[in-house]
Amino acid sequence: MAKVGKKVINPETLRGIDAYEHADKQRADNPKIGAVKDDKKPDTIKTYAFDPNLDPSLEWAGKKEGLSFDVPTSAIHIHESIKPSKVLKPVQTIYANDKELDGQGYLFEEFDPVQRMKARAQALSYYQHGVDWTNRMIAGDSLVIMNSLLEKEGMAGQVQMVYIDPPYGIKYGSNFQPFTNKRDVKEKDEDLSQEPEMIKAFRDTWELGIHSYLSYLRNRLLLARELLSDTGSVFVQISDDNLNYVKDICNEVFGIDNYVNIIAFTKGSGLVSRFLPSRVDYLLWYAKDKNKTKYHSLYKPRSFEDGSADRYCWLDFPDGTRRSMTKAEKNNIKLVPNDAKIYKPSGLLSQGNPIFPFTYQGKTYNQAWKTNLKGLQNLAEHGRLHISANSLQYVRYFNDFSVMPITQLWDDTQGDVDKIYAVQTSVKVVQRCILMTTDPGDLVLDITCGSGTTAYVAEQWGRRWITCDTSRIALELAKERILTATFDYYKLQHPEQGIASGFVYKTVPHTTLKSIANNTPPETEILYDQPEVDKAKVRVSGPFTVEALPAPIGITDAVPLEENEAQAGNSSGMTIKQDNWRDELLKTGIVTKGGDRIRFTRLEPMKGTTYFQAEGETTEGKRAVVCFGSENKVMDARYVYQALEESTKIFPHPDYVVIAAFQFGPEAKDLLATAAINSTVLNVQMNTDLMTEDLRKGQRSSQSFWLIGQPDVSIIKHGSAKNRYKVVVNGFDYFDAKTGKIISGGKNDIAMWMLDIDYDGLCVEPEQVFFPMGGKDGGWKKLAKTLKAEIDPDLIEKYAGNESLWFNAKPNQPIAVKIIDNRGIESLRVLKVGEE
Repeated sequence: MAKVGKKVINPETLRGIDAYEHADKQRADNPKIGAVKDDKKPDTIKTYAFDPNLDPSLEWAGKKEGLSFDVPTSAIHIHESIKPSKVLKPVQTIYANDKELDGQGYLFEEFDPVQRMKARAQALSYYQHGVDWTNRMIAGDSLVIMNSLLEKEGMAGQVQMVYIDPPYGIKYGSNFQPFTNKRDVKEKDEDLSQEPEMIKAFRDTWELGIHSYLSYLRNRLLLARELLSDTGSVFVQISDDNLNYVKDICNEVFGIDNYVNIIAFTKGSGLVSRFLPSRVDYLLWYAKDKNKTKYHSLYKPRSFEDGSADRYCWLDFPDGTRRSMTKAEKNNIKLVPNDAKIYKPSGLLSQGNPIFPFTYQGKTYNQAWKTNLKGLQNLAEHGRLHISANSLQYVRYFNDFSVMPITQLWDDTQGDVDKIYAVQTSVKVVQRCILMTTDPGDLVLDITCGSGTTAYVAEQWGRRWITCDTSRIALELAKERILTATFDYYKLQHPEQGIASGFVYKTVPHTTLKSIANNTPPETEILYDQPEVDKAKVRVSGPFTVEALPAPIGITDAVPLEENEAQAGNSSGMTIKQDNWRDELLKTGIVTKGGDRIRFTRLEPMKGTTYFQAEGETTEGKRAVVCFGSENKVMDARYVYQALEESTKIFPHPDYVVIAAFQFGPEAKDLLATAAINSTVLNVQMNTDLMTEDLRKGQRSSQSFWLIGQPDVSIIKHGSAKNRYKVVVNGFDYFDAKTGKIISGGKNDIAMWMLDIDYDGLCVEPEQVFFPMGGKDGGWKKLAKTLKAEIDPDLIEKYAGNESLWFNAKPNQPIAVKIIDNRGIESLRVLKVGEE
């Protein structure tokens, strides 16, 4: 609760908190996860083909066999809809002293319940109408995601810039980050990812070393090209190890004529090497169509400190005298007299132009000039000629053009990374790519999200963004980064037209020889990285959704057992894997709380079902059926719903329905815990040791299956106020691999949790978001410092704990609590007010 006795804040002294909205843009109305549980339609397949006659041609193992490839077309499901402005409502200073509101007042507009009812009514008619644009964070294989954007959402030609930062090498550290709070990733078994999608991505990328890596990258570049607009660009970040290979692939996919440049940027201290240490990485820049490519020149200040102005070493005084700088003045520009104008002499000779004489101060010069006779006379009248030995030069003052264009060598990009992820790109690198090739309102795609640098920079500069990653940990870090970010509010060219009208930019005069010689006003250059700032406002991120690819049904996972048995004699990977898992389950049983086990006397293949692969009997004589999830996909609510539905049709009726997976979607966990069927449903976590034996150095654990429960969440009723409640998260079940036991509690390992106080069953739309592991500078700490006048410090401090702020709710109103632990594993608990 806020401290008593705080002074009342004058609202007129507070900055407005705002966010850019892309009101003129729409996006596909993707289905929310709660609306598709009974969707049994299988994914369709899209086949892409390469032209084998393209020149040049780089050969590698698997290339000829991969001249075409199939990609499933999946509907991308929305799991979270996040509005940072909405989350900040309860903690703003302007309402913190209001006893009636108690931190529940709103600076932003109230949520319209009619809109929510409309959204529910439209939930089952997704993709048939557009909705207002929200930025997107998508979990899953980038190849499938891009194909779905193309095939399901019709986004071909709508992306202005694609940024790709693929893993550089095959060490764990360049592919995995096992915990949200652990960036130091070593080559140890405990550093292996616990995410099935990440394990699959690692294998797909590096199964054949550089050969499979090149196939992985080529396929994604092809789909990226299809998404790009005709004016669009793609940037591929790479080290020198594979630069030559990747450039050849880009030439094949985009064509040599669409190669733009190779940019080298510094990355800090050089890596230890037997030979020359490498201090740079590279960006390969290609265009969809180089003749149409959107491009904005960027500039950096010309400076005496960094040597870029060293050639400006002459002084022009008001009395007409001139001299070169002294050595002391060159070493310390502050010693230059205040009334002196700094300049450098520049050549007037131009090969190929007509030769004619020109007399200046009694001496005649005969040469080919860069300008005509009238131009030379104008230069003389303006005091712009400099005598140098036997030639004339023109005077170029330092202030004629105080900036200089950036080149393909970016030597100022190290040192600006406050790392939260094992592999994280400098903000300045991505910022320059975005500013060079996009405008406010344009769409940017990053298929290798990492810590969310591209999304962060795109948000900062008013671009729309879509970012994706196979790693849930990466996405959780990116989510926190975007949700808690603050930015300057850049002035809009036409506020009534919104962000698409562009920013009001600072400009710089560009006086040239041509403008002086022709006696015309100097040109102006736009500084696209220096928009004007509205000091009366501060900006937070706009709304974004967190989405994911569903577990596939109808292609590989939901194979009837008759087909399974027919394939059992060959190397059908999934069937053989399930056989092995069944044997392991029979051998080890299921670990429960306290170290007890549910053991089986028999487990046999099951016939005639779609979702269940085994049936058997426990030592207590209870009949059990077992559903194994995919080796490389999160088991989502849709899959669980249909498995549970099928279990009710199995006879004799099972006592136990075992749903086992390497990773569950949070909605799937809640569905399992609240399933209203006549069997006991066991939510069983599978140890990732079962799928990483080939990657591990030591033996796998004997604890292969363990029972997991729901998060421990309580609803607390206010002692005096009517319909006032708060939520307390007490922890969750956590399997300790070192002890082999299930530990209850674990609230210290919660990286993030969200509270939706009016859960509609479709997706989580949080009013309050918490980061208990934020530490000294993480979570909401930086935002609170930036908005120290606008945000109440006591209320925002609660956003770092396991106890919510008080909120209003009606009896039986459903609320949802979503928890993400430091391994990126998500859980969802849905309760109704009155169940406390």
